[in-house]
Amino acid sequence: MAAARAGAQRILLGVGGSATTDGGLGALQAVRAGGGLRGAHLTVLCDVRTPYERAAEVYGPQKGADAETVARLTSRLLATAAWLPRDPRGRPMTGAAGGLSGALWADLGAELVPGVQAVLDAVGFDALLGGADLVLTGEGRLDAQTAEGKVVAGVARRAAAKGVPVHAVVGRCDLDDAGLAVLGLAGAVEAGDPGALRSAARTLTSARRRALSRRDAPSG
Repeated sequence: MAAARAGAQRILLGVGGSATTDGGLGALQAVRAGGGLRGAHLTVLCDVRTPYERAAEVYGPQKGADAETVARLTSRLLATAAWLPRDPRGRPMTGAAGGLSGALWADLGAELVPGVQAVLDAVGFDALLGGADLVLTGEGRLDAQTAEGKVVAGVARRAAAKGVPVHAVVGRCDLDDAGLAVLGLAGAVEAGDPGALRSAARTLTSARRRALSRRDAPSG
């Protein structure tokens, strides 16, 4: 709202990683109380492709919600979807941040885009890959949801197109080697405490040496 009051014509809002599942109602109330977007175009950078109605089901258990709580939150999302000017149900990316992205799309006409792609474009990631031996990325928990538009998957996809190996440093890895291969990762290292982080650094240093050796090896 501060950006809108300052005269911004385009506002970028990054969403995701929220433990709140209010369907975006709090944000809509705040926008109205603040005087609206004043003609600014709102682009929401989403970290997942999950639709609105599945936000509680997919992310609630991660944040400690039991089955009863998930059912209650889902019921509220469905009720909110019916009340909004446009129905966000079934539309990819509307479930980011507990439905926040869907409410902004439905009520304020926000444009929803994959966040990782927008950020990688903004920093010139593809050009940076030209001088890279390998890429390091990370996430708190590497699991099946990683492929649903999260940063690690986006980075791996871009790097694979340039033939640069990608290693992930994570708090926890729930994927086996096949799962890592699907994401396009050369490896994943768990580093949930300082000792493990130091060990990960040694492991990745070795991985870089191997990458350099393969690159510099004579062909034929």
